[in-house]
Amino acid sequence: MRLISRPHYLNQLSGVMNTPDIKIVTGIRRSGKSKLLNAFADYIHKIDSTANVIEIDLTKLRFEKLKEYHALNEYVEEQYKDGVNNYLMIDEVQLCEEFELAINSLHSEEKYDIYLTGSNAFLLSSDLATLFTGRHIEIHVFPFSFKEYCTYFEIADSNMQEAFTDYIQTGGLSGAYPYSRTEDRKKYIRDVYETILIRDLVEKYKLGNPTMMKRVSHYLMDNISNISSSRNISNALTNDGTLTNHMTVGNYINYLCNAFAFYEAKRYDVKGKTYLQSLSKYYLADTGIRFAELGKRNMDWGRMLENIVFIELLRRGYEVYVGKLYQKEIDFVAMKGGEKIYIQVSDDISAETTFKREVEPLLQIRDAYPKLLLARTRNEETDYEGIRIVDIPQWLLMEQ
Repeated sequence: MRLISRPHYLNQLSGVMNTPDIKIVTGIRRSGKSKLLNAFADYIHKIDSTANVIEIDLTKLRFEKLKEYHALNEYVEEQYKDGVNNYLMIDEVQLCEEFELAINSLHSEEKYDIYLTGSNAFLLSSDLATLFTGRHIEIHVFPFSFKEYCTYFEIADSNMQEAFTDYIQTGGLSGAYPYSRTEDRKKYIRDVYETILIRDLVEKYKLGNPTMMKRVSHYLMDNISNISSSRNISNALTNDGTLTNHMTVGNYINYLCNAFAFYEAKRYDVKGKTYLQSLSKYYLADTGIRFAELGKRNMDWGRMLENIVFIELLRRGYEVYVGKLYQKEIDFVAMKGGEKIYIQVSDDISAETTFKREVEPLLQIRDAYPKLLLARTRNEETDYEGIRIVDIPQWLLMEQ
């Protein structure tokens, strides 16, 4: 498979080099965590020719003996070199039973700059503080962005719009890219998703009904950008013949979010500047999963575009909320530091009624923060009463 540079993540990793934190590279399966760690090791060798980079991939047979934490600790200590910077990189660390005992011991030596990847089922964000007694930092990796997709396939500007339509359906799980047939790509993605559901979730949480997990995830896929609650989902599933309750559904949604298959967007009251606890929206990690699992059933291109914009905002480091202004909704309120952006997303705003519907909530906001309408205009950026109107693929390709 062809490899491309991912400077966005390499910059994040290089920014925390030689800090005392344990660095944990997280993200959905097949998002490129292992390849990123390899690329970072190459980067270290380039900037520090004397560096000692200890690389361990526990999926490889030559490291089979290191799947016991004493052996792992002993091996790393044997590889240590005096007088140089020592970097420790372990891929799929969870394959070593009680790995946290070895990692905490090595970290306490204060001799290694430690980087880890692993299954999300064993490196959950909620568990990291318990697993590691020292400080840790997460570097979160998403599937390929549209910009990375264009780099991979060497897309010319003249073909950008067509490529974007393909990207919506193919998604950013780059392991599917070498397959030339659409059905083969879909099968690859379905296999990845099945592994997430069964190995990362059903087996991890000892769930007795894997079919229920799939039905909850399919419901969320079918209802991207809709306000949801565990109670209305359980009611819908029960009405459809799947007997369940809101507690079970709520747990399953949490598991899916823990595995980074879905991300929750909570609501934000724009006028009151308060965060609302009730009701949320859920967005899929990658739209390619939706097409692989459900095809074009109940297809809504506008929802897919909203999903892509949401994930891109997370990728760019924003906290993203669903805006509420009186009885109207603003698709996204994106915040980062002191920055705030109000965003509406639409497939087609060529009809005057649609355009007015999309801009009206933005025009009612009285503060001075930027307002943005993203749509498939296929034209250059314009302005309407202070609202930037930008073609979605062009926005996705802009420098952050």
